[in-house]
Amino acid sequence: MIDVNKFESMQIGLASPNKIRSWSYGEVKKPETINYRTLKPEKDGLFDERIFGPTKDWSCACGKYKGIRYRGIVCDRCGVEVTSAKVRRERMGHIELAAPVSHIWYFKGIPSRMGLVLDISPRALEEVIYFAAYIVIDAGDTDLEDKQLLTEAEYREKKAKFGNRFEAKMGAEAVKELLEQVDIDKEVHDLKEELKTATGQKRTRAIRRLDILDAFKNSGNKPSWMVMDCIPVIPPDLRPMVQLDGGRFATSDLNDLYRRVINRNNRLKRLLDLNAPRIIVQNEKRMLQEAVDALIDNGRRGRPVVGPGNRPLKSLSHMLKGKQGRFRQNLLGKRVDYSGRSVIDVSPKLKFYQCGVPRPMALELFKPFVMHELVKRGLASNIKNAKRKIDREDDDIWDILEDVIKERPVLLNRAPTLHRLGIQAFEPVLVPGKSIRLHPLACEAYNADFDGDQMAIHVPLSDEAVAESRLLMLAAHHILAPKDGKPIVTPSQDIVLGNYWLTQAERGREGEGMIFDSPAEAAIAYANGDIHYHTRIGLAADSMPEKPWPKGYEHGIFVTTYGKLVFNQIFPKDFFYINDPTQENLTHPVDEKYFLQPGEDIHEKLDNMKLGKAFKKGFLSDSIAQIYKDYKVQRTSDFLDDLKELGYTVCTTSGLTIGVEDIPTITDKDDIVAEARKKVDVVSKQYRRGLITDEERHDRVISIWNNCKDIVQNEIAQIHAPRNPITIMADSGARGNISNFTQLAGMRGLMAAPNGGMMEIPVTSNFREGLSVLEMFMSTHGARKGMTDTALKTANSGYLTRRLVDVAQDVIIREEDCGTDRGLTVHAITEGDEMIEPLFDRLVGRYTSKSVYDPETHEVICPADVLMDEDMAHKIVDAGVTEVTIRSVFTCNTQHGVCKKCYGMNLATGDDVEVGEAVGTVAAQSIGEPGTQLTMRNFHNGGVAGAADITQGLPRVQELFEARNPKGRATISEVTGEITSIEEDPAEHTRQITVKGQTDTRTYDVPYTASVAVAEGDHVVRGDKLTLGSIDPKELIRVRDALTTEKYILSEIQKAYRMQGVEIADKHVEVMARQMLQKVRILDPGETDILPGELMDIGEFKARNREVIISGGIPATAQSVILGITKAALETNSFLSAASFQETTRVLTDASIRGKNDPLLGLKENVIIGKIIPAGTGMPVYREMEPKVDIPEDEKKKSVYSIADIEKKLAAADAEKNDGSAD
Repeated sequence: MIDVNKFESMQIGLASPNKIRSWSYGEVKKPETINYRTLKPEKDGLFDERIFGPTKDWSCACGKYKGIRYRGIVCDRCGVEVTSAKVRRERMGHIELAAPVSHIWYFKGIPSRMGLVLDISPRALEEVIYFAAYIVIDAGDTDLEDKQLLTEAEYREKKAKFGNRFEAKMGAEAVKELLEQVDIDKEVHDLKEELKTATGQKRTRAIRRLDILDAFKNSGNKPSWMVMDCIPVIPPDLRPMVQLDGGRFATSDLNDLYRRVINRNNRLKRLLDLNAPRIIVQNEKRMLQEAVDALIDNGRRGRPVVGPGNRPLKSLSHMLKGKQGRFRQNLLGKRVDYSGRSVIDVSPKLKFYQCGVPRPMALELFKPFVMHELVKRGLASNIKNAKRKIDREDDDIWDILEDVIKERPVLLNRAPTLHRLGIQAFEPVLVPGKSIRLHPLACEAYNADFDGDQMAIHVPLSDEAVAESRLLMLAAHHILAPKDGKPIVTPSQDIVLGNYWLTQAERGREGEGMIFDSPAEAAIAYANGDIHYHTRIGLAADSMPEKPWPKGYEHGIFVTTYGKLVFNQIFPKDFFYINDPTQENLTHPVDEKYFLQPGEDIHEKLDNMKLGKAFKKGFLSDSIAQIYKDYKVQRTSDFLDDLKELGYTVCTTSGLTIGVEDIPTITDKDDIVAEARKKVDVVSKQYRRGLITDEERHDRVISIWNNCKDIVQNEIAQIHAPRNPITIMADSGARGNISNFTQLAGMRGLMAAPNGGMMEIPVTSNFREGLSVLEMFMSTHGARKGMTDTALKTANSGYLTRRLVDVAQDVIIREEDCGTDRGLTVHAITEGDEMIEPLFDRLVGRYTSKSVYDPETHEVICPADVLMDEDMAHKIVDAGVTEVTIRSVFTCNTQHGVCKKCYGMNLATGDDVEVGEAVGTVAAQSIGEPGTQLTMRNFHNGGVAGAADITQGLPRVQELFEARNPKGRATISEVTGEITSIEEDPAEHTRQITVKGQTDTRTYDVPYTASVAVAEGDHVVRGDKLTLGSIDPKELIRVRDALTTEKYILSEIQKAYRMQGVEIADKHVEVMARQMLQKVRILDPGETDILPGELMDIGEFKARNREVIISGGIPATAQSVILGITKAALETNSFLSAASFQETTRVLTDASIRGKNDPLLGLKENVIIGKIIPAGTGMPVYREMEPKVDIPEDEKKKSVYSIADIEKKLAAADAEKNDGSAD
């Protein structure tokens, strides 16, 4: 076998007839498959052992030679070579055709490659190939023209007139002869001459022909190879035939298709031997052509060949195409061994890096390891014996299993895997039962819940895989989400509820105003029942000397609650004492107002003080982020476990419950509803009198009921009951919100109608009172619509993610610094007065390109080439700076990727990004994963007349990424200048906007309905909007430049996501937008050998021009083009990646004619050929590295989550406890 990791690149080309014969191990002459009695393959048939190899390992067909010692011998009786049976997966045969046959891909594809080479229309070609017309091959001295078509009658007439002075033929033979006559060099030269003068359609046609002929010229493929003299037969084990229980056979469709070809071919041979009449032979040749077409691509031309039950047969092309095809089913996604799946269940006892694996499952997964250990320890004499022990489940295997799984992480995956956190590594812990146990905080990343979700489990086998699972994939490392750098492990539900209840304060609880010397003393008081968690107490600050206190108060006494004291004990010892749920308190000591002044009475202070706020979900999330920032992975992981433990414990202690009595009632709901009904009656009257239209009436009724619901909702919000369990749940962020309350205690309001509108009759009841039958029925429409919307959204969002991944999969961090001097000037993104994305968000985690100066003092706040963290970003924003020039992916010069400086921080770790990080895939996942949260609908502008309906949500994101013509397109100015006039033209129903530039004046006709965005006298720049709406990026790139277009796409995508409350970092969108603008279209080739009109990579274009300029020639000129992500993914340099994405046959047809070479730079193409991917630890930089031994201890602690260390710590803690109890 070839070592796939030694591959440099992979080339594809057309196979010549001799090449096909050289692959073959013999000719298949008969259509037989297997003998139904003996079940042995027939001689010369499609499964012949002499051609394809033996069906039994190391044994010939007749049984004369058996055993590996005869390897390589060819049996003299049956002619079968003695070798391994798996050669039947790789040995090919061939069929010698009695007449040449055209290959349907090259004749029928769009554009028809054969037609372009011969300069014949595809229609005419079809008539020739399928024997409907003759084509003149050599006109001789007659008045016929070369390549002229003749019908049967015309041919006879000309034959009678000219005899043998001309030659005309039909069928693929004729085409083959014509292809052999093509002089490629001459044609290319002629076409280049023609291009100098041609225009319009002629020019387009010439460019397309030149493209194809040039491809043949450069690739060494011969055009005549598009017509086949012999066809290959793929190995039999790739088109198997198996016997079913009933004695019948199931066979691959390919066998049926091959049999039709062989039958027709043999019949044709016989007819030719018999010198049959021409018309019969022609008919047989046509049938052979159709049989080969069906084999290669069934259904491409005419009606497909069907099998039993009228099912079209799957041809070779279908084997490659689509989700079930070879590429996507077998090459990009394989089923793996050492895996299992089961229902998941919660286990609050686990540590953050652990998961529970059921015993029987673990035994099966780690079977080889257990067997090895059994033999090694002498508990089993050999492997077979060990296997028996495991199958019997002997008692002594469980201890060994416990030892084997130590330090061997497993991977857990939940489908759908929307981002990289959908697969994480955990340390397995054996648990009883049959379900996999998951840590409650790991749910968020997986989007898992325990209502019957299932998860798959995988075992990393090699040492490298184990090391990578532990160091890169362990759940404890995935605390921040890659999309925005915020913690993804946010506590929810019970944990939030417990910590919220714990940190509440109450007036007048038992023991209020007691002052304690130390936390231990307070704990004793609590144990004795003297104080409660909610009791406000005084505490000596010097009992916690490691903590930072305000200056001068280090020995003071401050006011807190016992609950907050308990909460603070899970934080690191030297972290600030947290008394207020504010960002300020996470970065500064406790506020001085909480400290007692000398001689002040604590009871007086408590009476005058406001009650401290409890800690809600958002604040817990902020504190996790802060701990991560200050203490890195390991401490954060411990903190999370403590937070979980504390939350669950206190939540149980609190005894919070919900009963129907906890739902508040409002007294005047009936009056509010009656008032609304009156208003509706008034509107109906107006309608009946004809004062308003039906549409206006409908809109008014809807708005009346919506107002009514809002009034009720406000009344509910006014009911202030801080001790009400429902309020506590909603307020803490554990579960529910005000609109849930309104439905429980107020009214449900208006329901969605099946047609997408709203029903006019509201549901005035709430769930506490119960709904009437009619109300119940009305509310089902909305519920059903919700379900279907979600299902559609998931599919759409998934497809978007797939396209995004495909277009950016080869964007990898390739180098430290690309050395660019360009940058991107960023400022806050706003829409009208609404802030979409503040400047702060755009600066964090980026490198500065130029120094940032204070606008007041002009001092340097931040020098150039510095990675801005949150503190620096705050400093810049607070100084009043409004725009900063940063290093950006848009301006990066790195080929086939990005450099570290232009990308900035890796949001998932909070550190510099590493060389080798697959930022393209991360970007695609970060944009695709929240896609399900975007709306499917295109929103109105709330009925404002004039403004066009603007697309929003998921459709808007797709519209931008696919570079489609947007709905509600804005007219943009093509010149920089002043608006001189805006005139109305009532006859045409348009307005005319005139812009006077420096050199020329332009006038734009815009429809009446469009809202004009400018006024007379305004100054506009090229690319500015003249009317409201969305700019078409294709127009913008034509008028302005690529960078402006990229900036526009970036801000528009951010608007679409942030309007829905989804935060995504700029850099992800930048990676995608850059991929859409990687190509240029050649306008004038200059003195290069590029063809006009060709699409080319910017990098390659610059390189080709550099060569020409060095040798003193004229460089080519080109214009930037924007491609939608689908088109960009298909235009990639890798044909393997493009073929596995979409339009497989078209991509492969094109690639083989051009003799394309795949440089294997991206991820997909390497996965397809089975090579290690060139990203992460697969980068050549890392592959050659030797392991380092001497890593300083403190470095180790910070960066690596070591489980052994933790176990030592736990053991030490246990020992201390035991010592304590012994005293």
